Amino acid sequence: MKLLLLLVFLISSGPDDVVTSSLSSPEEIKEALVDHDRAIHVKDGWIRDPYVVKGPDGFFYLTGTTQAPTLEESEQTIYNIGLGDSSLVGFELQAWKSKDFIHWKSLGVPFSLEDGFWFTENPEKFKTVSKSDWRLWAPEFHFVDGKLVLVHTSPSPVAGANMAVATGAEPQRPWTNPMGAKIGKRHDPSLFKNDDGTWWMIWGATTIAPLKPDLSDFSGEAVDIGPSGKTSRMGHEGCLIQKIHGKYVLFGTGWSTGIMRKGSYNLYYATADQITGPYSERKFVGRFLGHGTPFQDEHGKWWCTAFFNANVPPLPSGEIQTRDLSETAQTINEQGVTFVPLEVKLVGGELIIRAKDPDYAKPGPDELQKF
Repeated sequence: MKLLLLLVFLISSGPDDVVTSSLSSPEEIKEALVDHDRAIHVKDGWIRDPYVVKGPDGFFYLTGTTQAPTLEESEQTIYNIGLGDSSLVGFELQAWKSKDFIHWKSLGVPFSLEDGFWFTENPEKFKTVSKSDWRLWAPEFHFVDGKLVLVHTSPSPVAGANMAVATGAEPQRPWTNPMGAKIGKRHDPSLFKNDDGTWWMIWGATTIAPLKPDLSDFSGEAVDIGPSGKTSRMGHEGCLIQKIHGKYVLFGTGWSTGIMRKGSYNLYYATADQITGPYSERKFVGRFLGHGTPFQDEHGKWWCTAFFNANVPPLPSGEIQTRDLSETAQTINEQGVTFVPLEVKLVGGELIIRAKDPDYAKPGPDELQKF
């Protein structure tokens, strides 16, 4: 199946073709943002784990796992899975900002692994590993006391995380690394500000711990949290916490089949009345939304970012709702950033969060957990 899909893709694109853009027009984006009933492709360019957050200046900031900015787009780069020996992920963070999700201003490369703590802590490792094998994964921006804070993970050349703090609210040098080695090896770190003003770090799937006000260290013991019931884990990565309608919401990512790179890459959630839990059973947010960012636009409408994560080129959406994808990792998402509308409502004390686009809203037949 995988080879057949790849062959069809290559034949249809032609030997002299570069991958064509599927970017929606400005008019289509405007209409979709108003209608809030369908997914819309808002930005081209290879990216994984797209993270969107609104800054104090009113702009929405976007970053994520990206390839080296010097790479030219081609059939080899456009559907690279970003993992393993064939990965083209780079070590330089790229970022953009926008107010309308149509015009994206590039912020260049405001950070790289050379700005992180481990570059000065373990210089020999950076010298012995080729720069082509340095990787910066899953960056996020957070705004803490008027300063922009960046967190990310990295598998190479040092398997560890970074938490870097800018001097102001813009992602730009110089950066400080207040936690130093205490940041350790934490997969997909994220931050959450609790109602009492305490910032918490979230990592893995899922461990949380409170931070000191100056972000120099943890201020309490780490606590493992997760959904109750038969599914005791959110998944394996891409976890974050938000407070919605008075509920703590733990989001997490996993493959529909429960097997790595088999099926669709999905987003799930569980809710609690306290940050440390107990949390509800695992619930379904949306198909193909794994490692997405739920966020509100300037009108309060909820969206989730989505991106290409598959072993084969994107599938057509026709009949996707009833199609079993368990053979290999598959998606309908094109490269770049897609916004998928979410329905978020409180019903009888239960928080409901679900994709509104029908192609994302229903678990596929390959879904291990029954919802």
